[in-house]
Amino acid sequence: MSIIEVKVPQLSESVSEATLVAWHKKIGDAVAEGENLVDVETDKVVLELPAAKSGVLAKIIKGDGEKVASLESIALIDTEASFETKQSAPAITAAISPSVRKLAHELDVDAASLEGTGKSGRITKDDVLGAMEKVAAPQTVSAPAGSRVERRVPMTRIRQRIAERLLESQQNAAILTTFNEVNMQPVIELRNRYKDAFEKKHGIKLGFSCFFVKAAVYALQKFPIVNASIDGTDIIYHGYFDIGVAIGSERGLTVPIIRDADKLSFADIERQIADFGARAKTGKLTMEELTGGTFSISNGGVFGSMLSTPIINPPQASILGIHATKDRAVVENGQIVIRPMNYLAVSYDHRIIDGREAVQFLVAIKEALEYPGRVLLDL
Repeated sequence: MSIIEVKVPQLSESVSEATLVAWHKKIGDAVAEGENLVDVETDKVVLELPAAKSGVLAKIIKGDGEKVASLESIALIDTEASFETKQSAPAITAAISPSVRKLAHELDVDAASLEGTGKSGRITKDDVLGAMEKVAAPQTVSAPAGSRVERRVPMTRIRQRIAERLLESQQNAAILTTFNEVNMQPVIELRNRYKDAFEKKHGIKLGFSCFFVKAAVYALQKFPIVNASIDGTDIIYHGYFDIGVAIGSERGLTVPIIRDADKLSFADIERQIADFGARAKTGKLTMEELTGGTFSISNGGVFGSMLSTPIINPPQASILGIHATKDRAVVENGQIVIRPMNYLAVSYDHRIIDGREAVQFLVAIKEALEYPGRVLLDL
């Protein structure tokens, strides 16, 4: 008999522990090298833990829902056990993404019993929700008249971490928010003029996100204190521009980082944001991609928000909130005209950023969007 340990991956310095979401193998099951054994959830991502070698799962030390630490041993594999009488788990359980598997686990739905309706028989979120509704339907119908049903579900680790960080931000920072409005017509016209040629050349659609990221970098270069952070009684000025872009998914809010945004083209930024968005839905973002950042952008406008006060993502000192662009009546040269307007908000830590700097910073973003040539020509 030759036994090897299955260990939790090395977690980042900012992550002290993780949770085992669901084992996909039982004791005695055959496992193949590289086959996913268990999903490990941190407050940032869901990781798949593959088998280092083929064999038979001899022991499970930590079960579903248990908390584990970095490099902790959670199971044992016998690499010399015979496969002759051991069969792998049904293939259908592997045709399922970690995020959907986690949803099935939270709703107590047996994913292995589902018939996938996705491509190549993959089990989708709708399959899981549909199965839950079928189970819950009789209970709803048979409930006494006038009854009020409650359902208690534990917070996921990511939701717990979001709550902790937001509370930490409000308790430990002197947060103020300043607002301004921006006429998006110049950006809209520029995008409409070149979007087809842009997509043909770069293979990615020209959205609005890259304009906001570039405008933010333009303003941060003018006001370095907004790109700074606090460490105790020290102010750390960052000589680089790592922009966090808030992305909402089924698992909660994540803020992946666009590194060195000042050195990237519009196409590079659009590719990264599209990639982040796709992988956020399946829990495939890495811890490295979610760590760090000097400034963040939150776009509530994609959900229809007209105005909000975004909360700073510590230890950063500021965040830009973008909202829905709507046609409004505005005055230009003494005349009332209709323009596509967007309200912008910047929340900032008043401990190191004064109101004057915050207002001027937001005005710089407004100018970069209303006169995009400033950004393109580096003026």
